Amino acid sequence: MSSFNGLGMHLGNLSRLSNAKTRSISPENFTGEKGKGGMATEGLGKEAARELGQGWKISPAIKIAARQERELANIEGPGAIQQIWMTPTGPWRMQILRIYWDDQAIPSVECPIGDFFACGWGRYAHVNSLAVCVNPGSAFNCYWEMPFRKKCRITYTNLDEKEMVLFYQINYTLTDVPEDAAYFHAQFRRSNPLPYKTDYTIVDGLKGKGQYVGTYMAWGVNNNGWWGEGEIKFFMDGDTQWPTICGTGTEDYFCGSYCFIVNKGPGSTREGKGEQYQEYSTPYAGMPQVIRPDGVYDSNTRFGLYRWHIMDPVRFDKDLRVTMQALGWRSHGRYLPMQDDIASVAYWYQTLPTAPFPKLPDKDYLEVI
Repeated sequence: MSSFNGLGMHLGNLSRLSNAKTRSISPENFTGEKGKGGMATEGLGKEAARELGQGWKISPAIKIAARQERELANIEGPGAIQQIWMTPTGPWRMQILRIYWDDQAIPSVECPIGDFFACGWGRYAHVNSLAVCVNPGSAFNCYWEMPFRKKCRITYTNLDEKEMVLFYQINYTLTDVPEDAAYFHAQFRRSNPLPYKTDYTIVDGLKGKGQYVGTYMAWGVNNNGWWGEGEIKFFMDGDTQWPTICGTGTEDYFCGSYCFIVNKGPGSTREGKGEQYQEYSTPYAGMPQVIRPDGVYDSNTRFGLYRWHIMDPVRFDKDLRVTMQALGWRSHGRYLPMQDDIASVAYWYQTLPTAPFPKLPDKDYLEVI
């Protein structure tokens, strides 16, 4: 039996034995070494444990100073990240997660922490999916499988002007990785506002062979009326003007329908009568967050949406570009190209090397206001 069984477990093979080794990195064991957990004599819990001593939650979290980067993990492979749990203080858009595979100098994951965990507006939303779970009160959980062959390096950068505190645990396995296993990637983008008559770019410039596995979008609407008529498009393997895959509407792509409003479809007797957007969170798709105007300073409607291509990955052999139209309605039954505040995270697996990402915007452009 291959030790690779320790990498990708599911209910159907949980009973099967494996030669994989389970390890975990946290502030109680910064290196994940066997038999080295809970040994700290210095840490944020030292004062609370002053009568108990070593072994009694001396180092449960770390502080990251303003404008500083901290290395969270530096793991020698082969192996795979299996789960990440984090609960950070401070503004989530101002904290950047980066992951580097093998000997690459550029990251394959570069995202603000909230957006990576499908909470892009800096406010808690309960996300209940297979790949990402966000639980009370600010518990970020990621279950994307992330194999690596030589090395995994994870960093966390605090762009804010204030110190922040981070509790975290990175659970991984040391095991053989098969030849056909690709590397996990995630890329953040934002356009605020989206230029008129321009499609929003979720990701572009992907080079290599792989599969696209997910989209998160933090969508702020800058016009009144319905905003989600736009179509997602996947341009792959040499496509230029016309894509191979073209969706039928924004809510359709996120596995909803009829403006995310219950009882709005054909035959409804309630259309236009006290309609409300309906939040939902499922294993593969959801709109777990709707931020509604409060009549004062929360003046814009904002949405958080995810779509995981776990059962239907979009495979590409050479290159990939993914776009989404922002499209609403204007007078006389005509489409309106929207100029919305849109941020996104694209998730995919591919062969190395990773093509350089666009430069991450500065903190003022990143900021959620």
